[in-house]
Amino acid sequence: MSDLNRGIMKFEGADSPKLVTISTVLLLGSIAGLIIWALQAAYALN
Repeated sequence: MSDLNRGIMKFEGADSPKLVTISTVLLLGSIAGLIIWALQAAYALN
């Protein structure tokens, strides 16, 4: 069993490259969206 298959991710395939890639894209996309939203809210860049 992989170390990544323990803890909160207790299901088979939790550390598969496909799932890790999807999670990374969602996480980085969310962070980028929040940064863009914050810059637009703070500086009204239009």
